[in-house]
Amino acid sequence: MQITKEQVLEALRNVDDPDLHKDIVTLGMVRDIVIEEKKVSFRVVLTTPACPMKEMIQKACVNAIIHFVDKEAVVEVKMDAETSSRRVDDRVMLPNVKNIIAVASGKGGVGKSTVAANLAVGLAQMGAKVGLIDADIYGPSQTIMFDVQDKKPTMAGNGEESKMMPVENYGVKLLSLGFFAGADQAVPWRGPMASRALIQLFSDADWGELDYMVVDLPPGTGDIHLSFVSQVPVTGAVIVSTPQRVALADARKAISMFRMKQINVPVLGMVENMSYFTPAELPQNKYYIFGKDGSKNLAEEFGIPFLGQIPLVQSICESGDTGRPAILQETTPQAIAFKEMVNKVVQQVAIANSQKVEKQRGIEV
Repeated sequence: MQITKEQVLEALRNVDDPDLHKDIVTLGMVRDIVIEEKKVSFRVVLTTPACPMKEMIQKACVNAIIHFVDKEAVVEVKMDAETSSRRVDDRVMLPNVKNIIAVASGKGGVGKSTVAANLAVGLAQMGAKVGLIDADIYGPSQTIMFDVQDKKPTMAGNGEESKMMPVENYGVKLLSLGFFAGADQAVPWRGPMASRALIQLFSDADWGELDYMVVDLPPGTGDIHLSFVSQVPVTGAVIVSTPQRVALADARKAISMFRMKQINVPVLGMVENMSYFTPAELPQNKYYIFGKDGSKNLAEEFGIPFLGQIPLVQSICESGDTGRPAILQETTPQAIAFKEMVNKVVQQVAIANSQKVEKQRGIEV
């Protein structure tokens, strides 16, 4: 009996996107169905090239056709991606950037820049087009973390049309005020000057098309943060803290800032850095030097996702100092922890975008 397109679509309604909790047909992810006798081929368009569930969804599609349509079917599923976005106006700043992720912390010294660097590299490793803006105006460090402190952005174009070209390493396009200030040079700017300098990194650069732009914000909740969220279409914020009560008190303020009515930026979740120490000679042991589960408990209190725990490991510090982010170390515990964090951030971005679109359509979420 001839297989029909309707049978294929009905079978694929049994395959759910694990993040969005709806079937892939309803989500419009099934495209280009071609049927030739027993051979069935189609595309599944995911919400991001960095989808960690790609293989699982592909296998589920094959199994659905064989189980619900024809056990003798030969199924070919091409996995594709169109990064989702919650943006509704392409006239605003950075029209070719689909998602802008702010990485923030209430206080300094909690490893915010380390998390931002590893998030950006992790997204690039998964096949996404990624940019990183080092917006920590007073203490830029990403040039060191990406081993590009001796490089400078080039200019493209002429006159008023000229644009800065970001420096690239590890598949990530990068701009930082660290490129424009000497290593020993202080940057004693007042708030308005610092805010203008930051916005120029967005508006006066040629970023091209990006799936994700990661923004390493300064610690705290000041003028720069308000200027940033008022002028840049932010998809969501990732809050970084350590388990200490002092750090958590300031993280609480950062979460509250993004949730203010006049700001209204979704908080994608919390990352707990320096969660525990595991000595190399005792890999099964965990010592909670700064307290246990502080960020996890705070995330539960605010009803936001907990994105993972990053261990306190000397090599993370060393990798930042040598300009090779720890996530590149592949199978080490710290690399695995960062990769799990990246997966969860990608999932939360997709969920936030889906909820935004459905609210615009008047669909209950």
